[in-house]
Amino acid sequence: MKFRSEQSHLAEALGALARIASTRNAGTPALSGVKLTLTGDTLVATSTDTDILLQFQLAVGGDTDGQGLVSARMLNDIVRVMPQGKVTVEIAADNATIAAGRSTFTVPTLNALEFPRSPISSGEPVTIASTTFKSALERVVLAASREPQRPQLNAVVMASTPQGIELAATDGYRLAIKELPGTDALSSDKFLLPARALAELGRLLDMSDEISVRFSGVDATFQSPSMLLTTRLINADYPPYRSIVPSNNTNVLTVNRGDLLDALRRTGVLANEMAPVRLRMSAEGARLTVQLTDGSTSVEDVDASFTGEEITAAFNSDYLAAGVDACGTEEVTIATSQPNKPAIIKPVGDDSYLYLLMPQRS
Repeated sequence: MKFRSEQSHLAEALGALARIASTRNAGTPALSGVKLTLTGDTLVATSTDTDILLQFQLAVGGDTDGQGLVSARMLNDIVRVMPQGKVTVEIAADNATIAAGRSTFTVPTLNALEFPRSPISSGEPVTIASTTFKSALERVVLAASREPQRPQLNAVVMASTPQGIELAATDGYRLAIKELPGTDALSSDKFLLPARALAELGRLLDMSDEISVRFSGVDATFQSPSMLLTTRLINADYPPYRSIVPSNNTNVLTVNRGDLLDALRRTGVLANEMAPVRLRMSAEGARLTVQLTDGSTSVEDVDASFTGEEITAAFNSDYLAAGVDACGTEEVTIATSQPNKPAIIKPVGDDSYLYLLMPQRS
């Protein structure tokens, strides 16, 4: 097999493929590789860790058809440092040769016969605008848990609603919900998708105007003309997240998003998991306070409008900033009822998104 490709074009695909290739399964070395299949001037490059499969279809200058399996990380590292311009990749016998300009690398190949077959979900496709889906993922995936002991919370829920589709994620301390009205209904009421897979997908959505998703009983496949990502679904019960969203938060602060983020960035110098930021909301605006046990303090006032009764609640500074930032609008509202009850952060003028944050003991 032999082909030529632009260095930047090949490096972009290999960077994503190297993130997917497994580094954990020493018993199956093939899972650490990227499988290259050349037919004419079309290169199909695939990596998988058995949970997620990522595949790119690239236009190249084909010379000799064939296939081969090369360490994904090694090939990515080599192509990434090659000079700009054409890169030639040739796989023959047990070696792969990568050359560009005056640089040549030769590395051993892996056994392509051990590479698993590519599963593709067979359900009816649902098509979503890539920019819409990317924005939704950025605002929801951040709330998913990263604790391996809670696999059901490592997921993002993708559910059908009367208006379209809804995405939701929670780690037990916060909850993000984004509605996608007007989107075609799914083939089932609800699917649990690994947050890790959707985070990777979000990086790739700029490659096309639309993305289609289809589900089978165990997999979900996201596909555009040049990219395919398949992930296993999480088979677990998800908490009834809508039931914890309060509807009686009468204390409402409206504040400029950028001003509040700047203040949180400064107070965050002292804030940590054991020292939350205390947010006082009153007719005077917002006051952010952090106090450490050694006597260190940070106090910052932010102009804001407020309705309700003065209230002070303590929050994880990073989680609060993440929710405010995810709103994306010029102004945001923070609404709560009591210091020990969850607060709801929403973008002003956009009812399709909410971010719920549980308070901390201060």
